[in-house]
Amino acid sequence: MKVIVHGGAGSPPDEPADRQAVLDSAAASGAAAGDVTGAVVEAVRTLESDPRFNAGVGSARQSDGVARTDAGLMTDDRAAGAACSMPGVEHAVDVARVVKEETPHVLVAGVHAVDLAEAFGVETGVDLLTEGTRGRWAEEDPPESVDAAEHVAFVNGRFGRDEGSTGGNGAADRDHDTVGAVAREGDRIAAATSTGGRWCALAGRVGDVPQVGSGFYATRAGGASATGAGEDIARVTLARRAVDHLERGRSAADAADLAVEEFEDLTGSTAGVIVLGTDGDHGSAYNSDAMQTSVAGP
Repeated sequence: MKVIVHGGAGSPPDEPADRQAVLDSAAASGAAAGDVTGAVVEAVRTLESDPRFNAGVGSARQSDGVARTDAGLMTDDRAAGAACSMPGVEHAVDVARVVKEETPHVLVAGVHAVDLAEAFGVETGVDLLTEGTRGRWAEEDPPESVDAAEHVAFVNGRFGRDEGSTGGNGAADRDHDTVGAVAREGDRIAAATSTGGRWCALAGRVGDVPQVGSGFYATRAGGASATGAGEDIARVTLARRAVDHLERGRSAADAADLAVEEFEDLTGSTAGVIVLGTDGDHGSAYNSDAMQTSVAGP
């Protein structure tokens, strides 16, 4: 089993060595799994449980102060499952797997996704906040009411964007700590991505991560997991672009480079992607200040 993982594209982390050790452990746990789906799930679960990453424990707080998680999972036969906007769910990737394997659907959202998680034995009601996210929230001035217009005004002000703007790098663009993994065994491929969202995003906001082709993608040619400016990743379907390059005969490294170059040309935003082909070739690329990765297996 070969596994590549990432810890998100964004600003340089405060504890790079400690984060790298967790990424190495995640890749190793995935490589020890019995199948490609189990490999990406195990790798991502490790990262979801570590508060150094913005996924699971340590997730970002939205405009109402609630942390919500999203994840998506896909295999080379184009079977996919995703779940999003889940308060109190640490292992969003487990819920994505439930959607993929136990339902006829691709994406389940909100409280209904939480109910589904509970019904299939995924732990819910978890406190996803950390000392760091509590302290950071205390520095914000969020709306005190539930009025949606007030929340929109708060978010627009926080991101430093004019109303209607669709691109560019706002103040919160450093919060791109989405995590992901791609695994390969023989000709089988799986890709998974999980996130705690974007700091101070509108309550209920869902980014690229649980959208097929945007945050994650897999075909017979290989798989990819993306991270970065979520709205822009969704607009250009970054993970699918990377896999498309594999299908055209590019190496994994070239596929990653080309996908990120195209993304930057189209959006001017920051992102990263990891790619793994069915031949075991792997690659990664990013245009942010940093993106840590790890690879395990032959």
